[in-house]
Amino acid sequence: MRVPPLFAVVTLPLALLLVSCGSPDYSGYQTRGYNIRGQHYQPMSVERALHYSEEGVASWYDESKFFGLKRGNTSLGERVGRFDISGAHKTLPIPCRVKVTNLYNGKVLKMRLNDRGPFIAGRIIDVTPRAASKLGFKDDGLTQVRVEVLSVGDGQYQRKAPGRKFWFWPF
Repeated sequence: MRVPPLFAVVTLPLALLLVSCGSPDYSGYQTRGYNIRGQHYQPMSVERALHYSEEGVASWYDESKFFGLKRGNTSLGERVGRFDISGAHKTLPIPCRVKVTNLYNGKVLKMRLNDRGPFIAGRIIDVTPRAASKLGFKDDGLTQVRVEVLSVGDGQYQRKAPGRKFWFWPF
């Protein structure tokens, strides 16, 4: 059966567009350096990240616009909204999965980091509004947390941290 030329001309570019929209522009994980506000940041190696654990201040941020109806973009080019659970870190390879423990109330949340930040001195992680609510600090804005890496990368590139229990749910 012969495909009509008009069908092929319209369908092929549309299919390529859809495939390119859904594909991330990274392979495995991002570890290349970057500059923000005149400061250079160099993400740590995957090996170092797999043993990362740090305590410090967490904050929350909202990339969505128009009252949360329009989703924002992350450093990986992924779409994120106020109801997603994800976060940002300045120097961990992204994407990676971490366990965040609120040291004031003991609440724990495991999430995927797919963005860069926070770029305010003294803060170690930014999380989405929903993650901040689940950790119990959205109304306060800031809290003390412990961040532990569970894995780095996605799919075939994923490397799990030794000795840490790994589990993840999308909500």
